[in-house]
Amino acid sequence: MLHFTDQEVTSGFRGKRIIRRWIVEELKNRGLKLGELNVIFCSDSYILNLNKESLGHDYYTDIITFNYNTGNIISGDLFISLDTVYANSALYEQMFVPASICELCRVIIHGVLHLCGEDDTTPAKQKKMRVAEDEALARLVATSPTEKIRCFYRK
Repeated sequence: MLHFTDQEVTSGFRGKRIIRRWIVEELKNRGLKLGELNVIFCSDSYILNLNKESLGHDYYTDIITFNYNTGNIISGDLFISLDTVYANSALYEQMFVPASICELCRVIIHGVLHLCGEDDTTPAKQKKMRVAEDEALARLVATSPTEKIRCFYRK
């Protein structure tokens, strides 16, 4: 089951069924199944505090992933800072429109890929992760009405 919640923000997120179907397909392509997955939209201050308390890191990030997998059942928590996602969407050139939704979907699949065992701790692994993200985003755009995905973000 896939759940979306907000912490210290109001996301107004729309397109949950599209994202759920996409994640299920991406997992199926890897021989995995969806368990309990929580996507928690939050603020920069929330994710900074979580990063300090949980990981001992004193910096902002776009996503923190907590893995609760059991065998081939993918479960976890994806904490996503909407502040950082929206800032990054303005910085990076995007292939898809709107840029903020593309970046949000990229961050969601990035967390899912971490739960699938992908790592991005070296430049080579980062490149591999980016390719996997791009391929997953291309499949989303090719198979789904992405214009129905919306995030009306407010602090």
